[in-house]
Amino acid sequence: MEGYGAAAAPLRSALEVFRRDAEEGGAASTRWFWLAWLLAGELWDDALQDRLATNAIRMSRDSGTLGDLPIALVYRAGVHINAGEFSAASALMEESESITAATGYAPLGYASGSLVAWRGDEAKALNHFAWALANTRVRGEGRGVSQASYMSAILYNGLGRYDEALAGARAAFEHDDLGVGGFALVELIEAAVRAGSPDAAAEALRELEARTVAAGTDWALGILARSRALFASGDDAEALYLEAIERLGRSRIVVQLARAQLLYGEWLRRENRRLDAREQLRVAHERLNAMGANAFAERARRELLATGETARPRSTAAGVDLTPQEEQVARLAAERRTNPEIGSELFISPRTVEYHLSKVYMKLGVSSRRELRTSMQRLEKSTASA
Repeated sequence: MEGYGAAAAPLRSALEVFRRDAEEGGAASTRWFWLAWLLAGELWDDALQDRLATNAIRMSRDSGTLGDLPIALVYRAGVHINAGEFSAASALMEESESITAATGYAPLGYASGSLVAWRGDEAKALNHFAWALANTRVRGEGRGVSQASYMSAILYNGLGRYDEALAGARAAFEHDDLGVGGFALVELIEAAVRAGSPDAAAEALRELEARTVAAGTDWALGILARSRALFASGDDAEALYLEAIERLGRSRIVVQLARAQLLYGEWLRRENRRLDAREQLRVAHERLNAMGANAFAERARRELLATGETARPRSTAAGVDLTPQEEQVARLAAERRTNPEIGSELFISPRTVEYHLSKVYMKLGVSSRRELRTSMQRLEKSTASA
């Protein structure tokens, strides 16, 4: 009722109490985890989101509460998406989906929708959004409609279709839903600047400033600096881009760090500073390509081509069709990790690790971890020389 600035301090105090209770094994912590995690996002607190999600999975597994575990898995997947760890996110989402299917609970589509948007596959994303909208309307979950619109803004900003991104971001911010509105402003600003709608961009920036300054984290202030840079010129713009990269580099939000480097590289190229542009665009392309943010990586690749440098599009290693989660499990197994160790690192059960490994063995034509190590080393060499 009184705005974000008035809410930030009491929310921060409430979340600190919740964090302490959760880490001490409080009974209410799993029940209300979903709300606390979203509020940590509202405060742009990536460290707290990480701790809350990690603790929620541990408590749900220890207590065997299948009703709570899928939510914890999905929100932990969101942490991995922000960190650019798409393979780890996929593995957690797969486990969550298998539990909801077995128990008859409603499916949780937030993380999977976010992931397809970041990967830039328009056909898959639109299919997912249509499914999500139908499901959320049946259950009366208005926030799900805002989520789908926000994800479409990510998708179309990646694809460089800024009018469509602007429409999605506007729809996402319309009701300023919890865990959506603030992030939608970020997409709205970039889309509006690129689509030639300066008034919409300026209005969104004013609201973003109020929220991020009150939050005060490196994630928040890095995003603010990057958004302000889109309005600036000359030395002011450069200082803001550098501030954004420095602050986001201290956070866990690698996807937004890579986007900051992409935007900085695009700006440098338009300033005819091609050598400087190549440095930023090369790093952005490598990061976005490695994580699988294909549409944003393609934006970086096109910009690199415009500077006179070439960059390869993303390809799978030696044509082997491993899914992202299978590849993640295979690499850890090749490093001599046990199934429980792999499960602990990826926040999945040892049984799920075993399931992925059985599929990897079949696809690679191996029957032991020793053969797997040899096969993965061969794939690494093939990828490096491709």
